[in-house]
Amino acid sequence: MADHPPSHPAHLEPSKLGTKEYWDALYSTELTNHALNPSDTGTVWFDDSDAEQKLLDFLPTISPALSPETTSLLDLGCGNGSLLFALRREGWSGPALGIDYSANSISLARRIEEAERAEGGGPATRFQTWDLLRGDLEDVLSGEQRGGWDVVLDKGTFDAICLSDEKDEQGRRICEGYKDRIAALVKPHGGLFIVTSCNWTEGELRAWFVEGTGGEFEEWGRVEYRAFVFGGAKGQTISTLCFRRG
Repeated sequence: MADHPPSHPAHLEPSKLGTKEYWDALYSTELTNHALNPSDTGTVWFDDSDAEQKLLDFLPTISPALSPETTSLLDLGCGNGSLLFALRREGWSGPALGIDYSANSISLARRIEEAERAEGGGPATRFQTWDLLRGDLEDVLSGEQRGGWDVVLDKGTFDAICLSDEKDEQGRRICEGYKDRIAALVKPHGGLFIVTSCNWTEGELRAWFVEGTGGEFEEWGRVEYRAFVFGGAKGQTISTLCFRRG
């Protein structure tokens, strides 16, 4: 990855949303709420844009190689597991793993998983505490997924990472190492990475994951959201792009 992609996150001020403490506290509250009211499963990110349903409609259209019965799914920063549960209900029954660095979020997702399984059965969904940027890759690349996952999903996690002021061992903001980690998780020669963001435009996401990065990823599709016009320019409140690994 280049030292700084064309759209460097300098215009995004670090915030508490980029800290583990924030997410631990949020999911601690959501665990308590769920214990008091099992129907309260917590926040669904980008729900106001209907992002999850858009993703469910989009997935079957992007590659004839994706079979709901066998496609493996990895959800990065899974939170309460909402996206994976939605995919399960739509018939995506292949291996599925949700990872998050907040143990509280994984506890909540596992509780919801127990309830989902008790109510309707179906294939299990695994959830695991794991740090996307620092965790041992072998923890999520093993067995049939040793060579990578068919579809890697990110709904808001890249946004949160870009709001962190942490630095990596090379002195870079930690978001600078994100793409290299993603490339290691996506199956080569056809695996897909789908990222949904409210902080980056489609052009900026292309700059992060395609332009000047050695051709590991190529753009493979996009999700259309309701557009707005402001000052003569047309835009969307969120962006979802799909990239294919070569």
